[in-house]
Amino acid sequence: MDPTLESDADILWRDVLTLLAERDVPAANLAMIRSCQATAFDGDTLTISTNMGFAQKKIKQQAPLIEECLEQAAFQPVHLEVALSHTREHAPIETKTEMTREEIRQANLVAQEGISSSTDGVTVGTGGVVSAAGDAGGRASGKTTHARTATSIGEQSSFVNESLSASDSKLTFGRFVAGDENMLAYEAAKQVANGENKSYNPLFIYGKSGLGKTHLLRAIQNYIVENDPSRLCVYRTSTEFINDYVEAMKNEEASAGAVLARDYQNVDVLIIDDIQNMRRAARTIEFFFDTFNALASKGRQIVLAADRAPSQLGMGDSKFDERETSRMDSGVTVSIQVPDYELKLKLINNFYERMKQDAEAEHIAGLTANISDDMRRLMAERSGTNIRVIEGFVQTCLMTAHGKERKGEELGREDILRISQAKWPSGQKILTIEQIQKAVEGYYDVAHTDLVGSKRNKELMEPRHVAIWLTRELTDNTLADIGKKFGGRSHATVKHSIYWVERTSKEDRIFQDRVQTLKDNITDTS
Repeated sequence: MDPTLESDADILWRDVLTLLAERDVPAANLAMIRSCQATAFDGDTLTISTNMGFAQKKIKQQAPLIEECLEQAAFQPVHLEVALSHTREHAPIETKTEMTREEIRQANLVAQEGISSSTDGVTVGTGGVVSAAGDAGGRASGKTTHARTATSIGEQSSFVNESLSASDSKLTFGRFVAGDENMLAYEAAKQVANGENKSYNPLFIYGKSGLGKTHLLRAIQNYIVENDPSRLCVYRTSTEFINDYVEAMKNEEASAGAVLARDYQNVDVLIIDDIQNMRRAARTIEFFFDTFNALASKGRQIVLAADRAPSQLGMGDSKFDERETSRMDSGVTVSIQVPDYELKLKLINNFYERMKQDAEAEHIAGLTANISDDMRRLMAERSGTNIRVIEGFVQTCLMTAHGKERKGEELGREDILRISQAKWPSGQKILTIEQIQKAVEGYYDVAHTDLVGSKRNKELMEPRHVAIWLTRELTDNTLADIGKKFGGRSHATVKHSIYWVERTSKEDRIFQDRVQTLKDNITDTS
């Protein structure tokens, strides 16, 4: 392709993205559009490419709006073409090992029993799980396969691919219920799992609690352990990562810190969940970014999840600085939105079928009853948005249905209304200004004295405006009462905060999503 034409395509596409950001485009759709690359512009047609079929479908639906922006940017009508950069299926990765999956499973069982053995170039370490290792890139090379073990030396990690608990082992891609609200994160996670897309590094998934972030992270780990054990995948919550660092620093052996650094810097896939909980641990953050940079320089995969976008991790008194948050945002960042009715119905049907299948396979009594399609639709109408709570709701309905069947009855409308009312009370939650302030302080990581004080630092203005706006939205307090609770601010100052939030929400979709997430967190009774 002519370099000039390629450059024109890139420039035009950047202009279009800028114009789209000013339109009322749903955040998930905008993220899909931004993930595309401009590949060609011939003066009449701009071609962009994506390697996700779902993204291609959704972007084609947005084509009229995108072409409006194209015409505005190019000062002439321009047709949009959305191409797939590949068409191959997500096939299991070839591990280039002579060991069969059953041989690996048997070796893992031996390892877990604390037995060390060595046969035909396969080493099993005490207490470890067999995982094929190879060249410096962590991939199997040639036909000889060696396991990563706790006794490995040199530039090799002593971590092993861990055996997941029964509950975690069920968190697979096959069991993940995908819809418009989470499809981009789902597709990106699959491509990271099979090593198909090296540009998704780091992959950062964010969204409020209970929407399936941990499921996707565990699905990546499960896929790798099952399909390509030559890649060493380590999953940690931020709390576990902090504990690893603290324990190493407390160790009397001077080399403990260096050993831990070597171990983390020589994994193939590092997954950190709930990274927002690391934001006050300054030294752990420094250790994490040393690890991050080392892994990135070797082309190793990093996957992160949080309850907020990377840019929000550095707000308030957080120890994450702009350099660090921008590094986390340097790959692909995708959000998971709360489920709508269609996805909730899909989730309920999925949980219902899975629970019955698992109950039959594992001989669990009380979860094999039948619930009619109509009643499941009612369950979707009456359920909240927290997926974990929805799962518990389905289980309770199944248990109730089982009890009804024993009496010769069926689960009915009144039963579902009663159970849903217990899970998600319909009455207005009574909130105090203090509760709202505490929630905002926790979300933005600011002190109460700063939130209600007179400081006008840039990092304090947004949380203060948002707290005042939420107080007006969620309580019956007058503007004067609100002002008193926020350091004696005047009626006019309170009105300014409310106006600022409403105006910014219209101009900034990311900010709007942030405020809605915080509001949901406060009002979510689950």
